Amino acid sequence: MTKVLIIGAGKSTSALVRYLDTQAQENNLKITIADKDLQTAKKSASYASTTPIELDIFNKDERQKQIKAADMVVSMLPARFHIEVAKDCVNFDKNMATASYVSDEMAALDEEVKAKGLTFMNEIGVDPGVDHMSAMKVIDEIRDKGGKLISFESFTGGLVAPESDDNLWNYKFTWNPRNVVVAGQGGPAKFIQEGKYKYIPYQRLFRRTEFLEVPGYGRFEGLANRNSLAYREVYGLEDIPTLYRGTLRRVGFSKAWNVFVQLGITDDTYTLEDSENMSYREFINSFLPYSPTDSVELKLRHSLKIDQDDLIWEKLLDLDIFNAQKKIGIKNATPAKALQSILEEKWMLKPEDKDMIVMYHKFGYEHKGEKKQIDSTMVSIGEDQTFTAMSRTVGLPLGVAILKMIQKKITIKGVLRPIHPEIYKPILEELESFNIKFTETETEFLGYNPHNLK
Repeated sequence: MTKVLIIGAGKSTSALVRYLDTQAQENNLKITIADKDLQTAKKSASYASTTPIELDIFNKDERQKQIKAADMVVSMLPARFHIEVAKDCVNFDKNMATASYVSDEMAALDEEVKAKGLTFMNEIGVDPGVDHMSAMKVIDEIRDKGGKLISFESFTGGLVAPESDDNLWNYKFTWNPRNVVVAGQGGPAKFIQEGKYKYIPYQRLFRRTEFLEVPGYGRFEGLANRNSLAYREVYGLEDIPTLYRGTLRRVGFSKAWNVFVQLGITDDTYTLEDSENMSYREFINSFLPYSPTDSVELKLRHSLKIDQDDLIWEKLLDLDIFNAQKKIGIKNATPAKALQSILEEKWMLKPEDKDMIVMYHKFGYEHKGEKKQIDSTMVSIGEDQTFTAMSRTVGLPLGVAILKMIQKKITIKGVLRPIHPEIYKPILEELESFNIKFTETETEFLGYNPHNLK
């Protein structure tokens, strides 16, 4: 029997556990789901192969006891907590998997992990994860036939599905709301375009977007991720003239979101006085100039030059941000936490709602004197509020990778990303059986259109 320990039972765990349960009997798996909240663990552990337990990961003795008893460890914790689990896995000779980015601390374990003959699979969710695998598949195919990459753009968006899109923002939370509110902070967006390094500071990020058309799903806007340059080394594209990675939203979202950025209410670096008793209206007003006569609405429109008949104004009204009765209700809230509280009232998925993951890669390459472009797109629609597209596109690749590691079909050692053919080929092939598949079209290379950046 192979004992699989899953630490953390958050939103993305549902599809992972369901997949592993379907494989449990054939592969003799016993799955333990550990969470600091036993009730949360029980919700995920509703299968015959699963057992829920309460686990405080800061209780070192209990954490190490559970890891020592497992054969395979999966960390579904917030990214900053993976390293403690990883160190225990090294000490107790356990293979490990996580969907999160490889941190500097995790990368530093690589030699020790290799020396112990272990595999630590990281970045095996959707973004990062499916993006890596689908991109490397095409990049390797271009290289194998002698082509040279001259441009690579990649976009991913977690969005609401068209049939559940019922607000003016065309958006609902499909993953951690906090990450949405503070996205783009912590440094400028960096990328390379036609051999020139480009930087977009946070205060301008949401006004520099590129338009994309996804067949069957319409128009989207892409805004730059924080550091596209890191992917040159990851993908072996050190000499590529254009490399840009971004996030997808429906057209118009970013321009409206920029209102919050310019007001300063996405800031997470300080706390608000008496925030628990502050009304939505008082919260907005606290970032506007004092006036003995002008209303909060008028001051906001004047400060940010928003016309009363502008759709942006309708979007702000749709969030009820000027309500004088509703309270933030959070003690010592940062502006970002207060904003998140307001947005969660409007943007959470309802039980019957479906979400949508959209991924779009654009590859420009040169082969035998001709310049060509491959567009690769994937759209995945969720089932409901529990088995979301987000949970499926995170949990399924992670689950398949875990199973391949247990079956010793993935044997590469070290701290890994799924960029090797031995890893991405079988996983992408199995994902297609769950309708997570890419459509590729090839055309003449269109280049990087600077006019798309408004």
